[in-house]
Amino acid sequence: MPYLHANLAAGRWQTLPLLEQLANVGSDVARAARWYGKDPQRCEQAFIRALELLDLTIGDDRWKGRRKELTRVRELLCDAMLGGSAYGSDLASLDRYFFHFAVAARAGR
Repeated sequence: MPYLHANLAAGRWQTLPLLEQLANVGSDVARAARWYGKDPQRCEQAFIRALELLDLTIGDDRWKGRRKELTRVRELLCDAMLGGSAYGSDLASLDRYFFHFAVAARAGR
């Protein structure tokens, strides 16, 4: 399956600091949260983009010591999209989690 973010997957993603990577993931999580229950197709598209970016972050060797947290947040994101039955997670909570990375990334510029 081709990447939705082909230029990022080709190596550009690995040039971004972790804060920026997670802020970008959070942008798509926020979009999924916005469309959840309103437009299933747009929600799913945002979810897929968020997963792809999160997978690129997990695969970034610079963060191998953080993979446990990164894979856990991926698990929570998937749970939220499936209704939160396993962990009680929801997109609004994950949006708040990622929002802090966006604020920190912006402050660092």
